[in-house]
Amino acid sequence: MTDGELIEKICGAAVQHGHFTLRSGRTSTYYIDKYLFETQPKILAELGHRLASYADDKIDRLAGAELGGIPLVSAASIVSGIPSVLIRNQRKDYGTSKLLEGMIDPGDHVMLIEDVVTSGGQVIEAAKVIREAGGTVSKIIAVIDREEGGCEHIEAAGLMFHSLLTKTDLGLAES
Repeated sequence: MTDGELIEKICGAAVQHGHFTLRSGRTSTYYIDKYLFETQPKILAELGHRLASYADDKIDRLAGAELGGIPLVSAASIVSGIPSVLIRNQRKDYGTSKLLEGMIDPGDHVMLIEDVVTSGGQVIEAAKVIREAGGTVSKIIAVIDREEGGCEHIEAAGLMFHSLLTKTDLGLAES
């Protein structure tokens, strides 16, 4: 699938226009409903291949935060053969009470996968969970950067960031 075809499929499936409040608290005249593109098999498969291509031989684990990062990290893990870990938004209050599902060995290099980045807050929190488990976050790869300061916030936290696409690539702007 070409970049143009992927952009067309994501926009057709997931971009909505109107008035929206984002997770960051900001308001926007457009919304990228990640679940609408992450639940489409052809789009998810393509994203899995593209995300997996960033996992070099130094990456021991892939990670994704709930809920949107889970299908993405699963697809990339299947393509790359690299084990994955899943990060909860909050500790469950039953069973093992973990924030992280799966295994991180001390010193593991982890590539953290994110769906849509606005402020970068959620992925920075997920990186803290990985560090607390003994892993090193080698890079963060997002599907879409809304270009609203998330990249700068992530890099200011000492993390390497890259996105497959940006809001500019998708032809989106606030009106």
